[in-house]
Amino acid sequence: MYYHIRGTLACTGPGFAVVDCGGVGYKAGVSRNTFKDLPGIGEYVKLLTHYVVREDAAELYGFLTQEELDCFRSMLTVSGVGPKAALAILSELTPDRFAAAVSAGDYKLLTLASGVGPKLAQRIVLELKGKLGDISELTGADVPQVRGNKAEAAAALEALGMKPREAAAAVASLDGDMSVEQLIAAALGKR
Repeated sequence: MYYHIRGTLACTGPGFAVVDCGGVGYKAGVSRNTFKDLPGIGEYVKLLTHYVVREDAAELYGFLTQEELDCFRSMLTVSGVGPKAALAILSELTPDRFAAAVSAGDYKLLTLASGVGPKLAQRIVLELKGKLGDISELTGADVPQVRGNKAEAAAALEALGMKPREAAAAVASLDGDMSVEQLIAAALGKR
């Protein structure tokens, strides 16, 4: 239902972030890895989202990278893995470490996550092994993390049709003191 939310980071707490979008605060559950990479309160942020509706609740989960969102969604396809377990795993492992553990059959690494026992970890490895694709595609290691004006410029470049990786790479090496408009113009000048 919601692909992403972007706006001002209103507040954070253990396991969640609130993004103010046009006067509405959207609370999203986040992994510790996403939490530590969030910008400061009052700064621009864009979270890719996954919306879960259950009989007793409707919850939003947010991720800074497509790779983390893809890992989260792949875990939800495994019987017995819910959003909280998937988020716990992503709090302990980055997407590349998760993919490497699944590929290598190392279920014990997954048990580092709170609430994930050996049986569930083995099931995750068994059901996802060979389904995650090329680990290098999943890791996103070549995607620079951008914040502030650079993040806003990257979002504008995406709106103009650039792929997220291309947009982030286009502004990553530019001067962070430039305005959003200057960053966009400079990034488009590189093409």
